[in-house]
Amino acid sequence: MSNTRQRAIRPTLSAPTRAQHLAAGARIDAHRHDDHQIVYAGSGVLAVTTDAGTWFAPGTRAIWVPAGTAHAHRAHGRLDLHLVGLPADDNPLGLDAPTVLAVGPLLRELILAYTRDPADDSPERHRLLAVLRDQLRASPQQPLLLPTPTDPRLAEVCALVHADPADPRTLAALGAATGASERTLSRLFRGEFGMTFPQWRTQSRLYHALRMLADDVPVTTVAHRCGWSSASAFIDVFHRSFGYTPGTHSRRSR
Repeated sequence: MSNTRQRAIRPTLSAPTRAQHLAAGARIDAHRHDDHQIVYAGSGVLAVTTDAGTWFAPGTRAIWVPAGTAHAHRAHGRLDLHLVGLPADDNPLGLDAPTVLAVGPLLRELILAYTRDPADDSPERHRLLAVLRDQLRASPQQPLLLPTPTDPRLAEVCALVHADPADPRTLAALGAATGASERTLSRLFRGEFGMTFPQWRTQSRLYHALRMLADDVPVTTVAHRCGWSSASAFIDVFHRSFGYTPGTHSRRSR
């Protein structure tokens, strides 16, 4: 988020617990909560952006947003958004940075049930939250993040790849186009992002693929536009990353 957007960040006192619908392309402007928040998209693809980068989550993932974190939301495809707020002193995950979490069938149903009637203060709903917190602690973390580069040389290369996910150029060729050596760029990818260039490019391509699938772009077209050699190669990487096929994802998004 730019300095201008940072100045425009809207403070809020508490993180809401509710369910809401967002149209494709809709945004929730940058804001922060005094509480922690779990953000889950029952359909579509959710992107949460902070100064550190963009976390993205399809329907089998949720995003943990710690208290005090300035963040913005964007919907890719029609989004069924479910928000669970937790007090700042209640951090069942012990995490102080945004994190993508796996959402299994039980955790999904708990989130849906807990956000169905936020005004309900019954003992049954309190027990529901206790089980939800237990399931959160057991949820594996998922590295679905596109970090924000700080070095201008790295930022220029990342911008080229984001502009054309199918760009086949090697890191050396991208470096030649931007005036940086392959060795320097390789060091920057590891130092700033904690991953190699091929690992980062796969993350970038998956992000763009999720966005296109949410807009009902055919799987074969998505594979081509995002740089995979074939639809089967794309399906294999997608399945290993998310646990289901792109076709299944498209049906869930609808």
